[in-house]
Amino acid sequence: MLAITHLPSPLLEHGERTFIGRDAIDHQLALSQHADYCQLLSRCGATVQIVAANRDLADSAFIEDTAIVLDEVAILCSMGISSRQAEPAGIAPELRKHRRVVRTEPPATIEGGDVLRVGKTLLVGQSSRTNSAGIESLEAIARPHGYRVVAAPVQGCLHLKTAGCALPDGRLLVNSNWIDSTPLAEFERIDVPADEPFGANILLVENHAIIEAANTSTAALIRDLGFQVHPINLSEFTKAEAGVTCLSLLIHSPRNQPFEHRV
Repeated sequence: MLAITHLPSPLLEHGERTFIGRDAIDHQLALSQHADYCQLLSRCGATVQIVAANRDLADSAFIEDTAIVLDEVAILCSMGISSRQAEPAGIAPELRKHRRVVRTEPPATIEGGDVLRVGKTLLVGQSSRTNSAGIESLEAIARPHGYRVVAAPVQGCLHLKTAGCALPDGRLLVNSNWIDSTPLAEFERIDVPADEPFGANILLVENHAIIEAANTSTAALIRDLGFQVHPINLSEFTKAEAGVTCLSLLIHSPRNQPFEHRV
């Protein structure tokens, strides 16, 4: 697995906020926490690449939102807020080293943080950043490759992945207060503790589970499910409405195939 990460911008403190207040961010501490995050990804078995193409853009550290990377294609997102619309173009050259790249276009809006893959199903958060046209655009690209797209309305949080993750066995770890459960009826769901609403944002690398250190009860729950749990302090990024998945764009090599450069 390749994990592409982006250095935190010096303007991080001035990034977008939607569902939380605005607290001061220590940029030097953010840089240190980002370095710890990259080192942890490496210890969990990922190959880590750090880029800085969008360093003048406040929210560029949240690289997950810029693209949806499937086994067959990388889809550049049409971001749901104007301040972030330039970010995908800066990431495109790196993606082209590993996948054919296509893009969605306005008025469709979609962000990678709203797309949760469960096998060949793509659950897509219908959120403040992803609209119906964005979901339709993703479906038009993904369906020929055998994917099914299911819209899941999100309320009270920024993205679908803020409120849920997919475990390897197909179960979902969720905060049910933030997701309309109706479209998820076919999936077995495990709820995070009520006092840890952000606990369902977990990054899985094989059997390793990376989780924000503040979510101690959720960490215990995940450990009981058999995962090696790695808590990490990302306080400066949680102030920016981000979680552990937001800081990396994961590229899985198709089974039994190396990465190849396609143009």
